[in-house]
Amino acid sequence: MQFGIFSVGDVTADPNTGRTPTEYERIKAITQIAVKAEEVGLDVFAIGEHHNPPFIPSSPTTLLAHVAARTSRLVLSTSTTLITTNDPVKIAEDYAMLQHLADGRVDLMMGRGNTGPVYPWFGQDIRQGIPLAIENYALLHKLWREDVVDWKGRFRTPLQGFTSTPRPLDGIPPFVWHGSIRSPEIAEQAAYYGDGFFANNIFWPKEHFQRLIGLYRDRFEHYGHGTREQAIVGLGGQVHVGARSQDAIAEFRPYFDNHPVMGHGPSLEEYMAETPLTVGSPQEVIDKTLTFRDSFGDYQRQLFIVDGGGLPLPKVMEQLEILGERIVPVLRKEFAIGRPANVPGAPTHASLLGNKGLAIGAHQQ
Repeated sequence: MQFGIFSVGDVTADPNTGRTPTEYERIKAITQIAVKAEEVGLDVFAIGEHHNPPFIPSSPTTLLAHVAARTSRLVLSTSTTLITTNDPVKIAEDYAMLQHLADGRVDLMMGRGNTGPVYPWFGQDIRQGIPLAIENYALLHKLWREDVVDWKGRFRTPLQGFTSTPRPLDGIPPFVWHGSIRSPEIAEQAAYYGDGFFANNIFWPKEHFQRLIGLYRDRFEHYGHGTREQAIVGLGGQVHVGARSQDAIAEFRPYFDNHPVMGHGPSLEEYMAETPLTVGSPQEVIDKTLTFRDSFGDYQRQLFIVDGGGLPLPKVMEQLEILGERIVPVLRKEFAIGRPANVPGAPTHASLLGNKGLAIGAHQQ
């Protein structure tokens, strides 16, 4: 099972000091956070894609390529890549290039994003969000698997005899997770292709995500990719940890109360009771995260948000150290207990390449 962190790359004032970091400072900080994630033993770093203030990750591939040059083991991903407003041809080329630069340490999460105005900025209609996601991904899937593509659809000019370059490393396209917080159509899409489904398990009660993940698992089996237990599931989460529960809550409360998404509504305690947000001691984070398996079954990837909301970089680094030293090692051990042998791990370039070699060998026999 993979453990890691993801960030939306917001630029938010620290409520304790009133100071807002510059875009330069935030970009540099996110790079340091990614490098620290590898240093403390995490598996994955993922960055969002936004094209509006107060966010800075408008070019995830640029940032991830820089991180790739400073790391050697970390899997680099997105959270999410906007499949609706990016040209599938450009996605195919950009992420194949990143895949080569990172020696295969790349996958990506497809999503529609949560900023409505982005659609007209890139010449699209938000009312076509789901059809765009379905058609654009169908083309991307084809571009990575066929050397010469002829294609015609509703939302872009046709392609005739087109070859996307560079070709995927070793002939293995980056693994794709389809991210969603609300859309059964996206769970269906992930199941149809046998891709991963990432439920951004942060803002809503578990019952909502149980329905989405259950649908994905059922349809994964329906399309013949394996049993529902073998479906590839990822979950989000958000944590803030302190030596004691009361310390963590006291430190995090101003960041929660002033948070642009979570704040100015239910209290921190009410929010924690209704969502996966965990603020407390290392043991409390471990205990609550372990309940995710009870709710959603065995799964392959767990990502946490530990930055954002104005939390200063030194505090984020402290969070990563606690996560890597005191929480994730315990979670690895506990999640391994009772995990059925037929439940696969999270796909990586190496595992997909190995499976390709086995398939070729079996075919030759």
